[in-house]
Amino acid sequence: MPKLLMVEIVLACLVAPAVGADAPREKRPPNVVIIFADDLGYGDLGCYGHPTIRTPNLDRMAAEGLRLTQFYVAECVCTPSRAALLTGRLPIRNGMCSDTKRVLFTDSLGGLPHEEVTIAEALKDRGYATGCVGKWHLGHLPKFLPLRQGFDSYFGIPYSNDMQPTYLVRGEEMVEEPVEQTTITARYTDEAVKFIRENRERPFFLYLPHNFPHTPLFASEKFAGTSRRGLYGDVVEELDWSVGQVLGTLREEKLAEHTLVIFTSDNGPWLIRNQNGGSAGLLRAGKGSTWEGGMREPMIAWWPGTIPAGRVSAELGCTTDILATICTLTGVQLPKDRTLDSLDLSPLLLGTGDSPRESVLYYRGRQLMAARLGPWKAHFKTQDGYGQPKYEEHDPPLLYNLEHDPSEKYDVAKAHPEAISDIRRLVAEHEAGLEEPPSQLEIR
Repeated sequence: MPKLLMVEIVLACLVAPAVGADAPREKRPPNVVIIFADDLGYGDLGCYGHPTIRTPNLDRMAAEGLRLTQFYVAECVCTPSRAALLTGRLPIRNGMCSDTKRVLFTDSLGGLPHEEVTIAEALKDRGYATGCVGKWHLGHLPKFLPLRQGFDSYFGIPYSNDMQPTYLVRGEEMVEEPVEQTTITARYTDEAVKFIRENRERPFFLYLPHNFPHTPLFASEKFAGTSRRGLYGDVVEELDWSVGQVLGTLREEKLAEHTLVIFTSDNGPWLIRNQNGGSAGLLRAGKGSTWEGGMREPMIAWWPGTIPAGRVSAELGCTTDILATICTLTGVQLPKDRTLDSLDLSPLLLGTGDSPRESVLYYRGRQLMAARLGPWKAHFKTQDGYGQPKYEEHDPPLLYNLEHDPSEKYDVAKAHPEAISDIRRLVAEHEAGLEEPPSQLEIR
């Protein structure tokens, strides 16, 4: 961590209320739990309109909290999306993207650079216990694993569950190979519950990135064959059960009113997997594309007594904003020695104001494919999805009003040249200050 940032965080800790195990609970900063699904589509949950997948726990979470309908990830595939979530920076800034290698593989030698400041590092310096349970995919070599990125503990598969060899890690040691994937959701859940119980007397940050519903799909005996949506539905319904176990544990430990829980996913559904892939609902395309179905995700925020219940908002937000939001709510100072793409959504969550986000940049690798400003989205390049042919360029760009046309069916570029001009200025300002480090995904 940069020395300047370390000094700032230490000073903040000195003036902040005590957060040790003996401190009064009311003076503690809130606990934080981030539950991150893998390849879950915008339309895969009951509260987002799926007609046959049952998600009662996520539906209840939404009813007791805030559900966003225009929330985005920073990239349309695993590795860069996860890097953006944890650092509050676009992958083009932290080196976790490439035009030739979309994600890290088992022969990759790179990973999330250590000079990046993760949510875990920021909160650890505030006195938090930090735990990661699940899929990492930010570097499988020991020097890049969660214990080197601010986490006190790690239990999970270090990359996607379709990569070979598929093995399970505790700390930095392999403990199972191959992984018995029919029980992995239940085991992740048990580890998450254990982490919460063991750290109930101090502030904690739990990052719970599940491996599912990424293919290949596996459901436990309890859930196999129980969903009307088939195996994919079985898997999503087991994830919903897992969410229920986490929230139930927080209630049992009397921590619910002291814990922010965020649920979202890393990118859209893997449509080329057919029935083993999910649904983007009314949105166009899916994983690997910068159409809405590839990058707009479900997002539910829950904090009983603090986040007003039962709200649905069409305000804009992005996974990069989670860093700034958490730092505000926990009293941690943001890094000042780097460019961040993170905006504070706490007014939106708390019901005291609107989102400060007015724009979204849609990257695919190192290519800026599209940009949104207000309701308008301009596509400069398009590519239908994962594994599809090279992108097609558009000049003038395609233009859609996403609040009128979320399915991106009707190009209105000819009628709104002023919207295209405004978006071009936004892109020019972004690119003028952009510094691109070498790609970590290309290191072999």
